Amino acid sequence: MSIYFEPKVLEQLKKLEEKYAALGQDLAAYLEGLYHSDFLNYWDYIHLDTLLSLQTPRTTIPDEKIFILYHQITELYFKLCLNEYEQIGNLPADALPELILRLKRINRYFENLIDSFDVMVDGMDPQQFLQFRMALMPASGFQSVQFRMIEICSTDLQNLMDKEKRKALGLTAGHDEMMGCIYWKEGATEVGSSTKTLTLLQFEAKYTETLLKLAVDYKNKNVWAVVKRLPELDQQNPKLLRQLKELDSNVNVNWPLMHYKSAVRYLQSDKGSLAATGGTNWQQYLPPKFQKRIFFPEIWSDQEIADWGKGWVDKVLSEL
Repeated sequence: MSIYFEPKVLEQLKKLEEKYAALGQDLAAYLEGLYHSDFLNYWDYIHLDTLLSLQTPRTTIPDEKIFILYHQITELYFKLCLNEYEQIGNLPADALPELILRLKRINRYFENLIDSFDVMVDGMDPQQFLQFRMALMPASGFQSVQFRMIEICSTDLQNLMDKEKRKALGLTAGHDEMMGCIYWKEGATEVGSSTKTLTLLQFEAKYTETLLKLAVDYKNKNVWAVVKRLPELDQQNPKLLRQLKELDSNVNVNWPLMHYKSAVRYLQSDKGSLAATGGTNWQQYLPPKFQKRIFFPEIWSDQEIADWGKGWVDKVLSEL
């Protein structure tokens, strides 16, 4: 008895046979496995049950779950960004359209995060937050290694050094020396004693080797290095420059500013400022005008750099 297959089915079978033959594999065995396999469900594919079980509050205060969920969502967005950074790092020197496309994606992810921050700021009861925050010490959003990876994947290490140490060391600093002077170390020091907080010590113990390796891997693969590989005319492309400026503004101004807004709302009062759970000196660490952290200083004017972050902080404070 002959079996009839539609031409489109036969064509697919032929392609599969060629694929597996090239690998020295038996197509029939794989087809038998396909026959016995079950259909894929949405909930299994994204591990929905596992995903929804990952919220484990440390207290019985209801709004702590909002705090956990928002930070988990943030880390997933960071992972989306890092997926784009990985592909940017492997682009050839003539890939301007794809570079612009992937920068647009990263900017869109950050814009979504920035726009959604009010979900947490306005979605939690201030009194509930001030209660459950004490159970989280010394954990801090400062310890987000994916955000540190985004910074390293964006620019030369020189631009991530603490601004005062950057001036002192100049352009001659070696790789390890620059990593030792990375700006965020200054943000996690005890306000009074200038010693490393437990938050920073734990972070360094867990991630120092990971970040050192990433910094070596991305020395010639970070966004700015990729831009400098482009033909000179492409480097001045208006669409590219717009995306680079948006990335600089989103990551180094708008994102920390949302955290500053949150800190002011929850930790600032007429009686003074409360300390962050990680002991970070947030009043100096978060405002962009103090850090002047800029991924791509070459594309900004001297006046724009001088005014970096000014006005944004005042605007946010006026809205509180």
